[in-house]
Amino acid sequence: MKNTHLIILAVVSAVMVAGCTAQKDRILFDGKYFSAKVSKVNKQRDVFQVTVKDPAKSIDGAREAGRHAAVSYCVKNYGSSDIEWSIGPDTEQLTIVDNKLVFQGKCPQ
Repeated sequence: MKNTHLIILAVVSAVMVAGCTAQKDRILFDGKYFSAKVSKVNKQRDVFQVTVKDPAKSIDGAREAGRHAAVSYCVKNYGSSDIEWSIGPDTEQLTIVDNKLVFQGKCPQ
């Protein structure tokens, strides 16, 4: 029984430490953390969509979080930070759906 408790305690401790490290390494935009996700559009790797959760915390921060996610995606997949935006962080009329800021762009090949 003691071994089971020790194993559970070890696992919980490891998860807590991992969570703290991940949070410490988060990049803040306008002083806030934004969860941003990049996904392919129509199974094309070069065409992507970025969604940023909770843009109301700071619209400027959400714009920059989305830009950062997109640039990281294009650099990782194509070695370039160039992006052809159809709806991007500098677009005047932003698209917000279900409390998520949505961008779409293409990494030039």
